[in-house]
Amino acid sequence: MDAMQYELTLPTDYDMGTIRERVRRNGHALDERAGLGLKAYLIRTAGVDGSPVNQYAPFYLWNSAAAMTGFLIGGGGFQNIVRDFGRPPVRHWTAVATLAGPARDEAPVAATRLVAPLAWGEELPELAERPGLHTAAVAFDMYHWQLVRFALWSTPDPHDPGATERYEVLHVSAPEPLS
Repeated sequence: MDAMQYELTLPTDYDMGTIRERVRRNGHALDERAGLGLKAYLIRTAGVDGSPVNQYAPFYLWNSAAAMTGFLIGGGGFQNIVRDFGRPPVRHWTAVATLAGPARDEAPVAATRLVAPLAWGEELPELAERPGLHTAAVAFDMYHWQLVRFALWSTPDPHDPGATERYEVLHVSAPEPLS
């Protein structure tokens, strides 16, 4: 399984309603995408939850590397991002583990991300017991020797004190079970 994320940092006076409308209109486009385990349509808004930036930052879990590559270079939808915002750098990690949390049947409204050096030792089972957890994943960046822990939450203010970033979830596409 592969994890990926790109971040489109926007001007601080950018109307984030534009991104909300874009996701409302088009977010369903990947609801049945073959090879995709999960896409969380995420935003950060300057001044909210400590965010210094306005940002559109979708996070993906792909069951198939071929499906991920096809999405990025094969006309699978990413060309719309390139057309409207330019070609952003895409962060890529090898997924190590995923888990469904106790709130898996509830719609996620928040997400957190923790990026840490490889020596970091938090285990997913500890996270699994936290109320409001929808889904969590840990992935490995072998270029930077880092781990990333990404979590979706059904509560707007999740208890995740180690998180380095907090996001608002606009939509989730989850066409296939995570492998």
